[in-house]
Amino acid sequence: MILHFFVSQALINTRAIRIKIVISLLVLTPIGFASKFYNGPAAWWFNDYAGGMLYELFWCLVVVLIWPQVSRFKVALWVLGVTSFLEWFQLAHPPFLETIRSTFIGRTLIGTSFSWWDFPYYVVGCFFGWLWIGFLRRSALSDQKDHHHADRK
Repeated sequence: MILHFFVSQALINTRAIRIKIVISLLVLTPIGFASKFYNGPAAWWFNDYAGGMLYELFWCLVVVLIWPQVSRFKVALWVLGVTSFLEWFQLAHPPFLETIRSTFIGRTLIGTSFSWWDFPYYVVGCFFGWLWIGFLRRSALSDQKDHHHADRK
């Protein structure tokens, strides 16, 4: 049973999973940017921490879009590692980084200031990425099985 699960996961149609990821990114990206502009109750939390979770989820999806068969656990760990490195990198302020950070996209991608409180939200965001990738893969596998059964009829 366990072997069947891993073999089934490996046989997922990469086109189907990529389509599902692109749709997810088309929904997630504007929500992530909107979190930076939210002005309502708890705006500070949405602007900084909810945005951080969405940032992690975004990068998990981008990695699987490029490499659809990679382990979702490895994706979550690598994204967490790279984004944690970028968080530490915010302690550095060389001119080339400040030039990048002077733009909205630069601030959004590499950040401007270090905060210990970002790390727990990065972990949560990567966990959501791990969950969402699993959901998308199961969905693609289910679609594939449904299509296969329809062809037999």
